[in-house]
Order: sequence, then C-alpha cells, then structure tokens
Amino acid sequence: MKQIISTIVIGAILACGNAYAAKDADTASAPAAKTKTRTKQQTKMADCNKGAKEKALKGDERKKFMSSCLRA
Repeated sequence: MKQIISTIVIGAILACGNAYAAKDADTASAPAAKTKTRTKQQTKMADCNKGAKEKALKGDERKKFMSSCLRA
C-alpha cells in the first residue's frame, strides 16, 4: 500500500514538473508578441506623463496638467 501511494506521489510530482516546464516554454515566446507599436493615444499619454514628471506635479495640479495636455 505504501509503495502504491509513493508511486502516485512521485508520478504527480513529475507530471507537475512537466506542466511547469511547458508553461515556461510558452512564456519564452511571449516577449516577441509584446513588441507592439504604440497607438497615438499611448504616445501622447507617455509624453504628457513625462512632462508632468519633469515639472514634479502631484495631485490636483497633475490632473489639470494631464487633462490639458491630452486635449491638446
């Protein structure tokens, strides 16, 4: 009985190890898919964030700046 339980446990561990390795292989190709070009809105948002950071804006001042920057 102990031998059967041990065999089942070892089999489960090996199966989980293979599943984990397969998951890592799938994520290896994921960075290639993440190299999408930015949309116009994303570029604008990044530029506005950069400007707000350079001016060290916080809170309501940052909200006002971001709002006016994104409208322009």
